[in-house]
Amino acid sequence: MSRKVVRQSKFRHVFGQAAKAEQCYDDIRVSKATWDSSFCAINPKFIAVIVESSGGGAILVLLLSKTGRLDKNHPLVVGHAGPVLDIDWCPHNDNILASGSEDCTAMVWQIPDHTPARHITEPIVTLEGHSKRVGIVSWHPTARNILLTAGVDNLIIIWNVGTGEPLISMDDHPDLIYNVSWNRNGSLFCTTCKDRRIRVCDPRRREVVAERLAPHEGIRPMRAIFTRDGNIFTTGFTRMSQRELGLWDPTSFEEPIALQEMDTSNGVLLPFYDPDTNIVYLCGKGDSSIRYFEITDEPPYVHYLSTYSSKEPQRGMGFMPKRGVDVSKCEIARLYKLHERKCEPIMMTVPRKSDLFQDDLYPDTAGPEPALEPEEWLEGRNEDPILVSLREGYIPPKSRELKVAKKNVLDTRPAPRRSMSAVDGGNIAPQLLEKLLEEVHNLRATVLSQEKRICDLENKLSKFTNGTA
Repeated sequence: MSRKVVRQSKFRHVFGQAAKAEQCYDDIRVSKATWDSSFCAINPKFIAVIVESSGGGAILVLLLSKTGRLDKNHPLVVGHAGPVLDIDWCPHNDNILASGSEDCTAMVWQIPDHTPARHITEPIVTLEGHSKRVGIVSWHPTARNILLTAGVDNLIIIWNVGTGEPLISMDDHPDLIYNVSWNRNGSLFCTTCKDRRIRVCDPRRREVVAERLAPHEGIRPMRAIFTRDGNIFTTGFTRMSQRELGLWDPTSFEEPIALQEMDTSNGVLLPFYDPDTNIVYLCGKGDSSIRYFEITDEPPYVHYLSTYSSKEPQRGMGFMPKRGVDVSKCEIARLYKLHERKCEPIMMTVPRKSDLFQDDLYPDTAGPEPALEPEEWLEGRNEDPILVSLREGYIPPKSRELKVAKKNVLDTRPAPRRSMSAVDGGNIAPQLLEKLLEEVHNLRATVLSQEKRICDLENKLSKFTNGTA
């Protein structure tokens, strides 16, 4: 008598559990923009959701601890002239948020640790380089201040946010770009496109180093993400409109490592990948379920684990970085499901009897410190993320201000008004010159003292609102 052998895996019994009603975020008017974005971005400090707004685009940013019913007068992040299409938190600074919009710009925002008194309307920097709407924003995983944007003009631009300048521009895509995914060290990124091709691009060489026509035979949108070991995981549709997932080796794109049919639903599958556990979570827009798979070196390479099901369909989904999960409860992932009017956290947990820290579930994970400066990355250096241990849990650092130093900042300022005598012959009286210099010095000292005062007050306010004072 033969007995079926069950594959051994510590993640075989992972289960999803929705948060209680009081731990959800209620009365959120999620954006109705027709764009295949997740509409939600999460980090260990904040939840950001693209919301409906009249007269432009708006982003709702809440402290993770601010659950329950939303105050109808809660301040928003507003500054775009058109609907916001995509948002992404900076992996190296939990207070920095990037957004792309139909107004053809991307903006970078500094979010304070405390709830602001009024709308945030002034971005740190506005990135203008696209001629059509900006649908994708994605931070570099290891280099400081490097941001990728992709627009409906089929153009990919990589920016140094610290100077507000474009570093690299690539126009290798003849049609709409569906998604972009960096590899682990940020040396390459992969894209999917409406021309049914998947491409692997080297941005510093400004070239496509590998591509594959129709990894999925259907004409509907695809998604592709890099895995930890350099393979590419894809979701798409078959010719008969069945949803399908695949795993590919970009060095030999001819045959897939794995290809599996799933179901006949219409929603595009958005993949969320955890490199620490090699688990990918698939969330379809309009679905009411989340499927998750483990990627291994053993056939069939992509192993189905389980499905989390609920009654309500999802409008979008956010994925918490590993730094933000609760290690004391063996939580290995947390997703934030957007409903019509609320956001619901869903915890993915490995059942364990022990309350001790589980080393096998929590290897060192990517921390908040960048491994490279922008100049080093641009010169060709590659570094893996700097890892941190989660043994003692993770406490987000306090707000760090992003300084933007545009190289052409003097060109954009009006020239100072000078007297004709100073211009013509430099015959200004020494006493007057000394008086002017003294006044400039005093004004500068006043400005610096006021800036310090503002900073001190914001820190005090932050302590009060976080309950640490």
